[in-house]
Amino acid sequence: MTTLRALECLVALVEEGSVTRAAASLQLSQPALSHQLAAIEREIGTPLVQKLGRGVRVTAAGLAVADEARVALRAADRAVRAGRRVGAGEGGRVRIACAETMTAWLLVPVLRHWRSRRSEVDLELSEHTSADRMVELVVAGEVDLAVGPRPSDTGEHLEVLGEEEVVVVAPAGHAFGDRDSVRLADVAAEPFVGFAADNGLSVWVDQLAADHGVVLDPVLRTRSPRTAAQLAAAGMGVTIVPVSALAARPPGVVRPLRPVVNREIVVVVAAPADALVARFVADLHRRGLPGVR
Repeated sequence: MTTLRALECLVALVEEGSVTRAAASLQLSQPALSHQLAAIEREIGTPLVQKLGRGVRVTAAGLAVADEARVALRAADRAVRAGRRVGAGEGGRVRIACAETMTAWLLVPVLRHWRSRRSEVDLELSEHTSADRMVELVVAGEVDLAVGPRPSDTGEHLEVLGEEEVVVVAPAGHAFGDRDSVRLADVAAEPFVGFAADNGLSVWVDQLAADHGVVLDPVLRTRSPRTAAQLAAAGMGVTIVPVSALAARPPGVVRPLRPVVNREIVVVVAAPADALVARFVADLHRRGLPGVR
């Protein structure tokens, strides 16, 4: 396969009209330039240059190849410049998967910053209710990074962004309003608004209850932690949600658990060496989790 360097040598010869001047313009020796031209001739099977007593003359085949070589060299130059722009954060695309409760809570300030400072970068966002599902998308190459609670297991590159608190939500006027914090055993004694099986919180909350030796008996289930908080505030029962689900604070009672329960928030990255993705992750770290410094 003919190299770009060989094509560059041919174009230089056509433009300079002399092997000596062409070699000098490329900072090559004359034998090195001749070697590159010979490689093209072997590949196409016909001479590119005819030696004359007073110098050389590029053949019709050589001129035809040089015309196309200019196109290839311009394309190669554009490719290099595009790569540099993306590496500098001035172009490209970042595909983000995010836990649905965290878009407004965590991502919006970073996304807004990128739209104002890096407007040439295309941002694609998808929202999910399962950390494990987001990791599947990372592994499949469908997203570049995933932001949310720690998945149950992954071999992908993972960075901890911080911890968010998990709280209890109850209706206004509920007895929990007279307490500074609520035990999980007290939550278990109440009608509980739980989560659909395809929401990662379903397993997480069940495991939390099991760790404290209690059983939660949901009176209804929803896929959305935000909806669960709103249903609890509306009198459907009580629920347990991460604080990111309270971006629009419900009118009911919100209390911390006793003892305090936090969950890690992480970013899972498909290609840590990707300069553009690394810049986005760095901005997530700089921003930090709301209320955590």
